[in-house]
Amino acid sequence: MAEVSADLVFEMLKRMQADISNVKESVRELRQDNISIRSQLHTMQGDINNLRASVGHIEMRLDRIENRLDLRELAERGQASFDLSS
Repeated sequence: MAEVSADLVFEMLKRMQADISNVKESVRELRQDNISIRSQLHTMQGDINNLRASVGHIEMRLDRIENRLDLRELAERGQASFDLSS
């Protein structure tokens, strides 16, 4: 078996330290990427919530318009829609 000297152990420890340093840097980069993705997801969730609110507002306005024009009652009774060509 080959003799293990202090210099050989020291060199192996230096390589291991360099490898660990590279791993730590990679983990830092991954954490930063994760934070960036989470931020983008939060922004998109906010956009989706704003769109839902806008659609809800539009639906409420459409309901008021239909009620004011009595369009909902005509559709419920099964009557034909008004034809402007006559």
